[in-house]
Amino acid sequence: MSDVHSDQLLSEVAALPQLPGVYRYFDAAGAVLYVGKARNLKKRVANYFQKSHGGTRIGHMISKIVRMETTVVRSEAEALLLENNLIKTLKPRYNILFRDDKSYPYLKIASHAFPRLAYYRGSVDKKHRYFGPYPSAWAVKESIQLLQKVFKLRTCEDTVYANRTRPCLLYQIKRCTGPCVDYITPEAYAQDVASAEAFLMGDTQLVLSRLEQRMTTHAEKLEFEQAAELRNQMSAISRVLHQQSIEIASDKDVDILAVKVQGGKACVNLAMVRGGRHLGDRPYFPVHVEDAAQIHHGEMDDVEEGAAPVAADPIEVQVLEAFIAQHYIDVPVPATLVLSHLVSRELIEAISLQAGGRVTAVFQPREQRRHWLEMAETNAGLQLARLLAEEGSQQARTRALVEALELACDDLDNFRVECFDISHTAGEATQASCVVFEHHTMQNKEYRRYNIEGITPGDDYAAMRQVLHRRYGKLAEAMAAETEALPPGDAESENVEPVEGAETGEASPRTRTARMPELVLVDGGKGQVSMAREVFSELGLPLSLIVGVEKGEGRKVGLEELVFADGREKVYLGKDSAALMLVAQIRDEAHRFAITGMRAKRAKVRVGGSQLEDIPGIGPKRRARLLQRFGGIRGVAAASMEDIASVEGIAAELAEEIYKALH
Repeated sequence: MSDVHSDQLLSEVAALPQLPGVYRYFDAAGAVLYVGKARNLKKRVANYFQKSHGGTRIGHMISKIVRMETTVVRSEAEALLLENNLIKTLKPRYNILFRDDKSYPYLKIASHAFPRLAYYRGSVDKKHRYFGPYPSAWAVKESIQLLQKVFKLRTCEDTVYANRTRPCLLYQIKRCTGPCVDYITPEAYAQDVASAEAFLMGDTQLVLSRLEQRMTTHAEKLEFEQAAELRNQMSAISRVLHQQSIEIASDKDVDILAVKVQGGKACVNLAMVRGGRHLGDRPYFPVHVEDAAQIHHGEMDDVEEGAAPVAADPIEVQVLEAFIAQHYIDVPVPATLVLSHLVSRELIEAISLQAGGRVTAVFQPREQRRHWLEMAETNAGLQLARLLAEEGSQQARTRALVEALELACDDLDNFRVECFDISHTAGEATQASCVVFEHHTMQNKEYRRYNIEGITPGDDYAAMRQVLHRRYGKLAEAMAAETEALPPGDAESENVEPVEGAETGEASPRTRTARMPELVLVDGGKGQVSMAREVFSELGLPLSLIVGVEKGEGRKVGLEELVFADGREKVYLGKDSAALMLVAQIRDEAHRFAITGMRAKRAKVRVGGSQLEDIPGIGPKRRARLLQRFGGIRGVAAASMEDIASVEGIAAELAEEIYKALH
């Protein structure tokens, strides 16, 4: 293996210290291939370059390494934490990777003289009280409704609260105590807030005892109405506890983690218990499972001389450990984790160190915890089965399209389609959209919009010509240059990656994941296909890539025909064809993306008067004068700075600010 690596890289490997640390491998393009940790950097890294790995995945990965970076740390725990921070940040190709999910929601009790209950998602601060995280928005909203029924805390916005002159409907249906109109004292409301917080933390007996004391006090003072309200509150809590008796346990905050692996895919199901209440679960599906598992299996553990080699962990343990290490970097870890598989003690010590408190991992639990784990395992299996079924049907659609169009494609997983659509309103705010289908699904992060300018308004053909040139022009040049530079027979040259530009800007000719698609769809018939054919001929790109989607008789869905740029006859696939369904989905997505962009752009132009109000120094009067003088925002935008300065109340400096803001 050493003959394919530079002397500099091998000398760096030989000079590594025998200390714990983290290593990163990079390919020729600077992309991160793999991030790993080691008790002994020198022994672990040297094993990659000294041992022959043949045609395995680890061998394929090692053959791409051109550069290495290492970081020495003080302990294995530090190495583990740094490793997974880097995995989340760098997203290496050969590590088990859990994609960033949207942040977890919280239940917030906002700081206020009369605090309000609120659904919250985002970073937390010390100003307010937060409870959670919760696995779903539904769990938060269900908890808010429960607290409204029992403790009658307000949920209205502060602006609404400050302007009420009479109680709202929530007061009428006994879901609020009416603090907006002083129907409850600050002291009594504060007691309800304290009881709600204790309830959320699982201290239900404490809540009941407090309420009972307050009820007794009111009764002794002959305040029977207030005592009856507290009695009703206690009854409501008792009903809640009775209804959720299956979910209530001595545990207050617990995460239950179950992993299932099948067919090269994995699912980690995370269930949450907060305040003793089971709040639901959420599935996670990692990527790179097979690659990472084979590399992990191929590694020789850096044990002491003469010690027996350590067997590789089962894939389920690898996936679960990867999830725990990556997930709890950003999410608070509860005091107890209930796990379907036994993980390393070092991992639990590391997350305890990061959390600043003791974390207990429970394997093979009993009683209530066992029931929770069984539910999580069942859900992990169901979610993984659903994923495999969906991917199976998605692969079948991709295969059907490839076969229907007689395309040469050996790798269905990487079959890439790019689809274009033009949208405008009577020539106004013309935009072109490009959407991408790859890996059997739409890749919305790779969508692009292009502002079309310098054409006759409403000329869709000219708009298509412009967007295709902008999308593929630089890429075609780069491909031609690389073809000329390739040595004879070099089949492993660096891939030219497709054009990816900003939402409304030009595309750069090379990005990390872009490449020429196997199919280019244009929303239109012979006219648009002819224009695409001209562009591809000018750029020297294969005409066989271009397919137009022509609407059928009466423009009815399911009657579309496919028009080819290379001279083949039109094809009707049949309204029940899986291939046509996929084409229609991609075409409709391109149309949706173009429409939303066009409408946003048009709205920006038509209601651009609001842009004037965003400029410091422009109030309603000056805005009205500008719009009246120039006949609308377009007139203002077309005016010179001198013309703008001639308007009453607009100084030269302000005129310059207006001109800059509109150009």
